[in-house]
Amino acid sequence: MRQFLLSSLLVAALKTKKFPYSVHRAMASEQVQRPRVLVTNKETPQKGVDLLRQKCEVFFPENHPASREEILKLVPEADGIMWVGHYALNGEVLDLGVPKLKAISTMSAGMDYVDIAEFKRRNFPLGYTPTVLNDAVADIAIGLMIAAARRFHEGRTLIDKSLWKGNPQWLLGRDIKGSTVGIIGLGGIGQTIAERLKGFNVGQIIYSGRNPKPEGAKLGATFVSQTGLLKESDFVFIAVPLTNSTRHMINATTLAQMKPTAVLVNIARGEIIDQDALVTALKNGTIMAAGLDVMTPEPLPADHELLKLPNAVIVPHLGSATRRTRDDMSVIAAHNVLAGIEGSPMLSPYPY
Repeated sequence: MRQFLLSSLLVAALKTKKFPYSVHRAMASEQVQRPRVLVTNKETPQKGVDLLRQKCEVFFPENHPASREEILKLVPEADGIMWVGHYALNGEVLDLGVPKLKAISTMSAGMDYVDIAEFKRRNFPLGYTPTVLNDAVADIAIGLMIAAARRFHEGRTLIDKSLWKGNPQWLLGRDIKGSTVGIIGLGGIGQTIAERLKGFNVGQIIYSGRNPKPEGAKLGATFVSQTGLLKESDFVFIAVPLTNSTRHMINATTLAQMKPTAVLVNIARGEIIDQDALVTALKNGTIMAAGLDVMTPEPLPADHELLKLPNAVIVPHLGSATRRTRDDMSVIAAHNVLAGIEGSPMLSPYPY
């Protein structure tokens, strides 16, 4: 009824070209009632931002990139937040949001920067964007496997140094066909990697984790212990979330369990690997090569030892960096925020 009255007043005002005080007051009231949503990064894909703007007033930090401190200053103004970027998301944010803030959604699948326990304790609506990035991240994983196994980076550095030889035994790499591939963590991304591997005619796929999964059997993958996986695999993919139990899961001891001809690929989080131990292992030939989409810290300093190694293929955390994937992530995050503000179930809530 209120919307009908407002529309009638606007029609009358347009006909007379006069806007009485009552119309201005009604319009101002409607504007005040629109929820305000803070989007923490100005480069957030437009599709998600446009979706928010259909029902909300969207605002951003002034600077780009914004500091966490700048974002925190804006939190009290927000009814909802699309949290874009791996800034620490914790009770401090929730405290600043009281009593106005109703919902937050990240634009990510990994949640290692979020204090999940605090959100659960407060039963605060929290969304995230898993699944939609599985294909893009799996593509990066396969690309890193091929690049590391076939020594792309090392070959390019030799070209740059005018050391291209081309002899029959020059820069021989590892075959993928017939190989044993191990996947640590057979979640959505791990399963998608396994699906991609079918086209390469690998010998077998094995995986480790807390328990066997029915999806593993469907993919023809065999559940093994992590130690068994490291010892048997020609290629090892890390696809587990970063938690207290997985931090430095790959270290000097576990690297020593791998074959000297093995290739390690990490598309999860940098801190799952003890990076100093990996540098040593790559230098000493403990393993053949590594392909990394993630590392620590990020951004990695330009003079970091890891970047000097010919057998390390490094890309700057590009796993979900395709136009469609990032658009889809922003839309899911926007739906999460809108639903949370309205008190409805989120499209993709984090499972406490």
